[in-house]
Amino acid sequence: MKRSSLLMAFLFAAAATCTILLGDRTTALAGEKEPVQPENAQAAGIDQAAVERSRKTVSTLDNIFKQTIVLITDKYVHDDEDFAAGSAAVLLFKNISESGDNKVRLIDATGDPYEPENVARDEFEKAGIKRLKAGASLHEKVITREGKPFLRTLTPVPVVMEKCIMCHAHYADAKKGEPIGAISYTVPIE
Repeated sequence: MKRSSLLMAFLFAAAATCTILLGDRTTALAGEKEPVQPENAQAAGIDQAAVERSRKTVSTLDNIFKQTIVLITDKYVHDDEDFAAGSAAVLLFKNISESGDNKVRLIDATGDPYEPENVARDEFEKAGIKRLKAGASLHEKVITREGKPFLRTLTPVPVVMEKCIMCHAHYADAKKGEPIGAISYTVPIE
């Protein structure tokens, strides 16, 4: 399938999923119970309700993106010549990140990335990968950039279908639920 067709399918699926999900903004990240306030948010004087709104934004985006990647893989990826849904996600995340304050990217957790730039770039992401691989359901921290507060969150991406291994043979030995990647979010706290 051509890249443009797959990307359009990805965007259509994301839009459809977004329409469905935005009616219920209470979905927790991957079954996560009510997360605790990041320690540094209180110290920085950031309102708990504002952090919670940002957390819900991340939860909604995480649900949309992960369901869309699975849907695209299931419906449009049939052999290793097809454009991988993960690659479409990387392009989508890049466009989202370049167009506003929300930053999102797909990163490797195996040490053998599909693309060399899909690796943990800073201490937050490196520490988050370690925590996710140790079993944490998410990793988050409140930061300040140019005087504005942001919530940084890392969520795990496990192998969820046999088709994942078609493009990523090195995932074949991954244990069920083991993160082979993560989605890194940076969203404004408003």
